[in-house]
Amino acid sequence: MTHSLRSLGRWAGLALGGLATSGFAMAQEVDPELLARIEALEGSASSYVDSSYLFLIGGLIVMFMAAGFLCLEAGLVRSKNASMQSLKNVALFSVAGLMFWFIGYNMAYPAATIDPMGLIGVPAFVWVGEESLDTGYAASSDWFFQMVFVATAASIVSGTVAERVSLWAFLIFTVILTALIYPIVVSWEWGGGYLDSAWAFSDFAGSTLVHSTGGWAALVGAIIIGPRLGKYVDGVVNPMPGSNIPLAALGTFILWFGWFGFNGASQLAAGTFDDINAVAKIFANTNMAAVGGVLAAMILTAILYKGKVDPTMAFNGAIGGLVSITAEPLAPTMGGSVLIGAIGGILVVLTVPLLDKFKIDDVVGAIPAHLVCGIWGTMIVPASYTAAIMPNEAGDPNFVGQLVGVILTGVFVSIFAGAIWFLLKVTIGVRVSEEAEQLGLDRADTGVEAYPDFAS
Repeated sequence: MTHSLRSLGRWAGLALGGLATSGFAMAQEVDPELLARIEALEGSASSYVDSSYLFLIGGLIVMFMAAGFLCLEAGLVRSKNASMQSLKNVALFSVAGLMFWFIGYNMAYPAATIDPMGLIGVPAFVWVGEESLDTGYAASSDWFFQMVFVATAASIVSGTVAERVSLWAFLIFTVILTALIYPIVVSWEWGGGYLDSAWAFSDFAGSTLVHSTGGWAALVGAIIIGPRLGKYVDGVVNPMPGSNIPLAALGTFILWFGWFGFNGASQLAAGTFDDINAVAKIFANTNMAAVGGVLAAMILTAILYKGKVDPTMAFNGAIGGLVSITAEPLAPTMGGSVLIGAIGGILVVLTVPLLDKFKIDDVVGAIPAHLVCGIWGTMIVPASYTAAIMPNEAGDPNFVGQLVGVILTGVFVSIFAGAIWFLLKVTIGVRVSEEAEQLGLDRADTGVEAYPDFAS
């Protein structure tokens, strides 16, 4: 028995040795060029998977921001309007997804443009993704990631015009915003259009393209719709406190969390050491900008209001800091990120009373946090590079190019959005009736009260 096992072992060893020798000889005969191509293909496949995962996970995190906006807005409106505000946020996300699929994506990344300057893409209806290893990522993963961005712009408008806007007028405006206005602005930079090609404009994750776009649309909407009843009477500003500050705080934290996907996944690749290191640095800088925004807003409110610290200012300070760093979250140092965010928090505190002086009623403070801080974050980008004044051969961001982007976005969105708001006003109307506004939109328009146990 033992002898037989030993013989079998020797034969097995000889057989394995022969196979190994044969395999080694075959390996030597393989074309080195073919091996290089195989290794390159394996590397491309790995990078394809990693980058697609970045888009998908980043998109999921950014989608969670929709819940953050819902909580923040529902907490900052009065209790009689919280149900309506919740409904609007769910509805606008649905409208954004449909319109971005139908036309928005193809307008943001046009195959061709109508004009020679590259300002307006040729409309192409219904996005159909074609998966290919050559793109470096799954096409549907990119569509999903870009889609959740457009919903953010619509949420900015929702909070500003809350408590008095007609639901259907708002949703019609959201259709135009997500199908045309936002995608056209995005095409100028991310789609390789006019701002990118002519001015070296730089907006990493959308301080201007996303947040200022939503902010300008919200500003003209607030002006055309007008303030809430009783907000400004005989030169006096009457505060209208939110119904649920803890819910607004939760919304702030959810938005803070969502911003890691918003900025981090905007690296657009995760297949190399450099890419993943960049994502990590973006996470760190994004967090510290929010930290700077909160603390600066708290300190300034304590100074201005005799020691009292308004929590809503702190919440919007966090958002203002996050918006401020969004245009360039990779290049600054961590200390620079804190400073950029802190100035954003200060701008929020100073802009809120300025809007009241002009009788512009912004229910949740979205205009200071998204529009004003979006402009600030965009304009400070060159300071993280060479601080160039004009475009140069190096192609680094420059102050003139950034200013052109800010102005062009402001003019285009204000005119386009203003025309839509005005057209709605003279046709179907943009406001609810005075009776409905006084009663509350929960009872008047939805029939479902957010807090029925506390209703008068």
